[in-house]
Amino acid sequence: MKRILVLNGPNLNMLGTREPEIYGSTTLDDINDMLRARAAQLDVDEIAFMQSNIEGELVTAIQNARNRYDFILLNAGAFTHYSIALRDAIASVDVPVIELHISNVHAREEFRHQSVIAPVVMGQVLGFGVDSYLAALDIAVRKLGGVV
Repeated sequence: MKRILVLNGPNLNMLGTREPEIYGSTTLDDINDMLRARAAQLDVDEIAFMQSNIEGELVTAIQNARNRYDFILLNAGAFTHYSIALRDAIASVDVPVIELHISNVHAREEFRHQSVIAPVVMGQVLGFGVDSYLAALDIAVRKLGGVV
Protein backbone atom coordinates (compact mmCIF):
# COMPACT_ATOMS: atom_id res chain seq x y z
CA MET A 1 0.00 0.00 0.00
CA LYS A 2 1.04 3.56 -0.67
CA ARG A 3 -0.91 5.90 1.59
CA ILE A 4 0.40 9.43 1.91
CA LEU A 5 -0.66 12.31 4.14
CA VAL A 6 0.21 15.86 3.09
CA LEU A 7 0.22 18.32 5.99
CA ASN A 8 0.51 22.07 5.62
CA GLY A 9 1.03 24.48 8.48
CA PRO A 10 0.22 28.10 9.19
CA ASN A 11 -0.47 30.61 6.45
CA LEU A 12 -0.17 28.06 3.65
CA ASN A 13 -3.90 28.49 3.08
CA MET A 14 -2.91 31.97 1.86
CA LEU A 15 -0.74 30.71 -0.99
CA GLY A 16 -1.48 32.48 -4.24
CA THR A 17 -1.96 35.84 -2.55
CA ARG A 18 0.62 35.80 0.27
CA GLU A 19 3.97 37.26 -0.78
CA PRO A 20 3.76 36.05 -4.39
CA GLU A 21 7.32 37.25 -5.01
CA ILE A 22 8.45 34.49 -2.62
CA TYR A 23 5.72 31.85 -2.86
CA GLY A 24 4.33 32.40 -6.37
CA SER A 25 0.72 32.59 -7.48
CA THR A 26 -0.19 28.92 -7.12
CA THR A 27 -2.83 28.26 -4.46
CA LEU A 28 -2.83 25.40 -1.98
CA ASP A 29 -5.81 23.91 -3.82
CA ASP A 30 -3.75 24.03 -7.03
CA ILE A 31 -0.90 22.20 -5.28
CA ASN A 32 -3.28 19.57 -3.93
CA ASP A 33 -4.71 19.05 -7.43
CA MET A 34 -1.19 18.64 -8.83
CA LEU A 35 -0.36 16.12 -6.11
CA ARG A 36 -3.58 14.16 -6.73
CA ALA A 37 -2.76 13.93 -10.44
CA ARG A 38 0.84 12.87 -9.79
CA ALA A 39 -0.28 10.36 -7.13
CA ALA A 40 -2.64 8.76 -9.66
CA GLN A 41 0.25 8.42 -12.14
CA LEU A 42 2.33 6.75 -9.41
CA ASP A 43 -0.42 4.33 -8.35
CA VAL A 44 -0.68 5.82 -4.88
CA ASP A 45 -3.57 4.11 -3.11
CA GLU A 46 -4.53 7.13 -1.03
CA ILE A 47 -3.40 10.72 -0.72
CA ALA A 48 -4.99 12.95 1.92
CA PHE A 49 -4.53 16.63 2.65
CA MET A 50 -4.79 18.81 5.73
CA GLN A 51 -3.88 22.43 6.39
CA SER A 52 -4.07 24.05 9.79
CA ASN A 53 -2.93 27.26 11.41
CA ILE A 54 -3.18 25.49 14.76
CA GLU A 55 -0.12 23.64 16.03
CA GLY A 56 -2.08 21.13 18.11
CA GLU A 57 -4.19 20.05 15.13
CA LEU A 58 -1.02 19.21 13.20
CA VAL A 59 0.37 17.32 16.20
CA THR A 60 -2.85 15.29 16.38
CA ALA A 61 -2.77 14.59 12.64
CA ILE A 62 0.80 13.28 12.92
CA GLN A 63 -0.13 11.08 15.89
CA ASN A 64 -3.23 9.78 14.07
CA ALA A 65 -1.15 8.90 11.02
CA ARG A 66 0.16 5.80 12.85
CA ASN A 67 -1.22 2.63 11.28
CA ARG A 68 -3.09 4.75 8.72
CA TYR A 69 -0.48 6.33 6.44
CA ASP A 70 2.83 5.09 5.07
CA PHE A 71 4.41 8.53 4.61
CA ILE A 72 3.87 12.15 5.63
CA LEU A 73 4.86 15.13 3.50
CA LEU A 74 5.06 18.13 5.84
CA ASN A 75 5.34 21.81 5.10
CA ALA A 76 5.21 23.04 8.66
CA GLY A 77 5.56 26.69 7.66
CA ALA A 78 6.74 28.87 10.53
CA PHE A 79 6.31 25.97 12.98
CA THR A 80 9.43 24.49 11.35
CA HIS A 81 11.58 26.92 13.25
CA TYR A 82 10.26 26.61 16.79
CA SER A 83 7.68 23.86 17.31
CA ILE A 84 9.13 21.32 19.70
CA ALA A 85 5.60 19.85 19.85
CA LEU A 86 5.72 18.99 16.12
CA ARG A 87 9.24 17.66 16.50
CA ASP A 88 8.18 15.39 19.35
CA ALA A 89 5.07 14.20 17.48
CA ILE A 90 7.20 13.23 14.46
CA ALA A 91 9.66 11.41 16.72
CA SER A 92 6.82 9.54 18.43
CA VAL A 93 5.42 7.84 15.33
CA ASP A 94 6.93 5.25 13.03
CA VAL A 95 5.71 7.04 9.90
CA PRO A 96 8.53 8.56 7.83
CA VAL A 97 8.27 12.30 7.22
CA ILE A 98 9.73 14.49 4.49
CA GLU A 99 10.03 18.15 5.44
CA LEU A 100 9.37 20.45 2.52
CA HIS A 101 9.33 24.15 1.76
CA ILE A 102 8.45 26.18 -1.30
CA SER A 103 11.22 28.72 -0.74
CA ASN A 104 14.88 28.15 0.04
CA VAL A 105 14.72 28.94 3.74
CA HIS A 106 18.52 29.17 3.91
CA ALA A 107 18.50 32.11 1.48
CA ARG A 108 16.01 34.02 3.62
CA GLU A 109 15.97 35.62 7.06
CA GLU A 110 18.37 34.20 9.63
CA PHE A 111 15.57 32.90 11.89
CA ARG A 112 14.38 30.64 9.04
CA HIS A 113 17.73 28.85 8.76
CA GLN A 114 17.06 26.59 11.76
CA SER A 115 14.61 23.69 11.55
CA VAL A 116 13.81 22.04 14.86
CA ILE A 117 12.09 19.19 13.01
CA ALA A 118 15.02 18.41 10.68
CA PRO A 119 16.70 15.97 13.10
CA VAL A 120 13.62 13.72 13.20
CA VAL A 121 12.56 13.72 9.52
CA MET A 122 13.89 11.50 6.75
CA GLY A 123 15.04 14.50 4.73
CA GLN A 124 14.21 17.91 3.35
CA VAL A 125 13.13 19.21 -0.05
CA LEU A 126 13.17 22.98 -0.37
CA GLY A 127 13.62 25.90 -2.68
CA PHE A 128 11.98 24.50 -5.81
CA GLY A 129 8.69 26.35 -5.52
CA VAL A 130 5.63 24.12 -5.78
CA ASP A 131 7.84 21.48 -7.39
CA SER A 132 9.14 20.81 -3.87
CA TYR A 133 5.81 19.09 -3.20
CA LEU A 134 6.02 16.97 -6.35
CA ALA A 135 9.64 16.02 -5.63
CA ALA A 136 8.74 15.02 -2.07
CA LEU A 137 5.90 12.85 -3.38
CA ASP A 138 8.19 11.16 -5.90
CA ILE A 139 10.75 10.46 -3.17
CA ALA A 140 8.11 9.04 -0.82
CA VAL A 141 6.80 6.70 -3.52
CA ARG A 142 10.33 5.57 -4.38
CA LYS A 143 11.03 4.89 -0.69
CA LEU A 144 7.83 2.85 -0.51
CA GLY A 145 9.12 0.67 -3.33
CA GLY A 146 7.23 2.31 -6.17
CA VAL A 147 8.55 3.25 -9.57
CA VAL A 148 8.85 6.94 -10.40
